[in-house]
Amino acid sequence: MHQIDLNCDLGEIAGPAGEILDAQLMPYVSSINVACGGHAGDVSRIRKVVDRALSLNVAIGAHPGYADRVNFGRVFVPLSAQEIYDLVLSQISMVETIVQNCGGRLHHVKPHGALYNVAATCRATSQAIAAAVLALNPQCRLIGFSGSCLTEAASAIGLRAVHECFADRNYRADGSLVPRNQPCAVLESAPEIAIRATSIVETGIIETVDGAPLSLHCDTLCIHSDTQDAVSIAAHIRNEFMQRGIEVKSVD
Repeated sequence: MHQIDLNCDLGEIAGPAGEILDAQLMPYVSSINVACGGHAGDVSRIRKVVDRALSLNVAIGAHPGYADRVNFGRVFVPLSAQEIYDLVLSQISMVETIVQNCGGRLHHVKPHGALYNVAATCRATSQAIAAAVLALNPQCRLIGFSGSCLTEAASAIGLRAVHECFADRNYRADGSLVPRNQPCAVLESAPEIAIRATSIVETGIIETVDGAPLSLHCDTLCIHSDTQDAVSIAAHIRNEFMQRGIEVKSVD
């Protein structure tokens, strides 16, 4: 039987509509990544997400990003390695404190947006993030783009590296994602995404936008809460997984 972690970024969309979306998505996933107040989120929202995750026995992760709400953390911000370390440690420490106060434990850390993308190719950024996670909690897993500098930095420093793939994003032949500002970057058909997710789990291979097969190491699959029809996508993925006998479980 195949097994996979299914994660989702939550606490990012403000207001009642965002809270409803969080509640609708959480039953479908095994792990959540809660916005830490940088690109989105605040203490109140983090607590609400954490409380619900604990009630559903969903693994809780921190989702730190550039402190840039205007651009939702999706634009590069020039920071030194020390500034990256301080930024990440501050954000994930806040989440860990809230999780502990609610009676749980922080399971993992996954950077957000532009910070995640920079860490995939920049050794200094990836090492700063890994060092911050290690300083907070050596038992914390660190999620990064599959086969990236971030997963390498995590393993090198003694953290559990978790390789992530995206069923709703198109890949290029070199293994990178098609940038969001280009056509066909994001898939929108829930049935198509579900079949693609199943193929990744069962074969470790995904067809790139160029039509070439790409081999991927996949420990966890991401669902983006801000993707159109995210709840339908999550439901289709879980239904497809159930039919194929794929178990959804957080990373050990």
